[in-house]
Amino acid sequence: MRANAAARSVTGLFGQRLFFLPGTHIAAIIRPSGRLKNLARPWHYWWQAHYLDCLVDTGRRELGTAGQPPAKFDGERRPSAGRLASRLVTGIRLRNFLKYVNSYYDDMAWLALATLRLEQLAEESRRPSRRRHGRIRKSLTLQFDSASTDDLGGGTFWSTKRDFKNIPATAPVALYYARTGNLARAQALLDWLDAKLFDPGRGLYLDGLRINAAGEAVLVDAIYTYNQGPVLGALLELGGTANLARAAEVVDAVARQLTTPGAGATATGTTGAGHAGAGTSGPAVLRSDGTGDGGLFTGILTRYLALAARDGRLPAATRATAAQLVTDTAEAFWAGRRSISPDEALAKHGRPDSLVFSFEPALPASSTYPPGTAVELSTQLQAWMTLESAAAIAAGPR
Repeated sequence: MRANAAARSVTGLFGQRLFFLPGTHIAAIIRPSGRLKNLARPWHYWWQAHYLDCLVDTGRRELGTAGQPPAKFDGERRPSAGRLASRLVTGIRLRNFLKYVNSYYDDMAWLALATLRLEQLAEESRRPSRRRHGRIRKSLTLQFDSASTDDLGGGTFWSTKRDFKNIPATAPVALYYARTGNLARAQALLDWLDAKLFDPGRGLYLDGLRINAAGEAVLVDAIYTYNQGPVLGALLELGGTANLARAAEVVDAVARQLTTPGAGATATGTTGAGHAGAGTSGPAVLRSDGTGDGGLFTGILTRYLALAARDGRLPAATRATAAQLVTDTAEAFWAGRRSISPDEALAKHGRPDSLVFSFEPALPASSTYPPGTAVELSTQLQAWMTLESAAAIAAGPR
């Protein structure tokens, strides 16, 4: 399965123990690089949170379905995705100076959502979760409560500087509140987003409101792919006529405005060599936002489009649009993959069957990440996340 191949590649290339400590797991930020050198790099807390989310996706598939027996993604002799995820939570706490709190509320929201899903996975696996999940929720919920104030009429601050309220913080916090039963607070945050940051002309959400030196609110009107995702997730989680209508509007707007012509996909999805074919063209795919933090953006959107694709409360046309966006983008990532050759530096980190994915679905990895190029974790998580989203759609309704 493609999602398993991505999971094996990312965990094999980037996964390592933290400070060589047993029972820990953490992801290197860039490869090729040494273990100790990676620990000296910027922390990127929120990349690790999305790594955790991807492991949970894989862990859920490991449980099996009616037509697929349970099986570990990396073989029976290696740790399950759920076990790696638990070790990663330990690694995150140790790497973050023995706590889960940091200076960015969006970072904490992504971790809260991922650990909540991990706890649910543990329950489905009939392995009672540790008490630490409760401690994480309590600690982070207090942070979200303190950041979701009446300043600027509502919303959630992005950081402890408290000078910017935006989608990256407000939307995942709203989704977290919705999933933990605080429906009124979740809806209040969504109402603020609709009132302050929704652009009815484009059908999409703008980035945020920044407080300038004069104390005035300044609209940051950039539109990013990943901002639409968690809003979509919160709208679906809360449900109701108005929220579902807005969710459908967002899906349709994403299809119209946040896609780019695909390239490299043949009629069967790949060329004989498993690489993007020159001179061919395929269906539209979701646009990407490059490398660094932007390397996660498209993957995050696909996660929530996959929820929309499987939500029977949405119109059939909207579900079909969401599914097509995810599957076409996943197909492009897969078509553009390249295998790591034994003589390149990356080979010493991964396994013989490790793959590298492009950070731009419309371009092959052979052009965006040719041999000898350093590869960032964020971009590989993005492809993995997209392939997991496609696998979820293929599995059928929730």
